[in-house]
Amino acid sequence: MTDQPQNGPHPLRSRLGGRNLYLVGMMGSGKSSSGRPLAQQLGYGFVDADPVIEQLAGRPIPQIFSEDGEDGFRAIEAQVLQAIGQRHSLVVATGGGVVTKPENWGVLHQGIVIWLNPGRERILTRLQNDSTQRPLLQTENPAEALDALLETRTPLYSEADLQLSVGDQSPEQVATMVLDALPSILTPASEGPGAPQTTAG
Repeated sequence: MTDQPQNGPHPLRSRLGGRNLYLVGMMGSGKSSSGRPLAQQLGYGFVDADPVIEQLAGRPIPQIFSEDGEDGFRAIEAQVLQAIGQRHSLVVATGGGVVTKPENWGVLHQGIVIWLNPGRERILTRLQNDSTQRPLLQTENPAEALDALLETRTPLYSEADLQLSVGDQSPEQVATMVLDALPSILTPASEGPGAPQTTAG
């Protein structure tokens, strides 16, 4: 059950018309931590895709990677995203590589895609201080592995409807940044259920 804001739903909720907000970005960019307060402020539900994947597979993500490889993981991830896309009024924290499968964009663009971008150095620092096992960085040179992922994924993240450079703000402050930026891409033509999505610029 979603915690509702004490003062009622955020004014943007009606303008969003029930469209999901998909947070994309590299591992360590704060999608899960920022997604919760964002959902709470909007009166939306919150879904973190990675635990849903683990629940569906019956295994932790590192085990999925070791047994099925990245392709196996991406197949489950796409299945989970399709299921999430059937619902509405959600803030969704996606996995860092969700953007690498073209078919996932069909689901993502039904909602609003928001790229949280802390920048390379901040991501690297966060990951070095994070105990979470990241299968794609389990190499002798994690920084080099991160650079390779960034080179592949950054052009894909750039296809997001909204791009936010984030720094050392708290999750609540990042959520507020998202809410402040959303009106810039919510033109009248794009509002309402089933309306085509437009982007700024």
